[in-house]
Amino acid sequence: QVQLVESGGGLVQPGGSLRLSCAASGRISSSYFMDWYRQVPGKQRDLVARITSDNNTHYADSVVGRFTISRDNAKNTLYLQMNSLKPEDTAVYYCHLLTLPTPRHYWGQGTQVTVSS
Repeated sequence: QVQLVESGGGLVQPGGSLRLSCAASGRISSSYFMDWYRQVPGKQRDLVARITSDNNTHYADSVVGRFTISRDNAKNTLYLQMNSLKPEDTAVYYCHLLTLPTPRHYWGQGTQVTVSS
């Protein structure tokens, strides 16, 4: 069974930076997607950034140029470096893993990011 544990959220002023981490434990297949999603109350959970097992990345238009997704395979950890943060980035951020070829979804518990002066 795979478990995902996020950390690194908090309160930051507009223009500031945060780095989120997602530590994965358990057996992960060699083919997968790892993502960061975010959700605000009353709205759907939206994809922020994705990295595949062959290192392809994808970003939501709203974060291009500001956020960077990366992973450390030796540590089984996914990261999201968030720079130039805006109040509209305020949300609960979730780590997600989709393993292949048989699709299986795993979610972390979420970490709150608040951007406010």
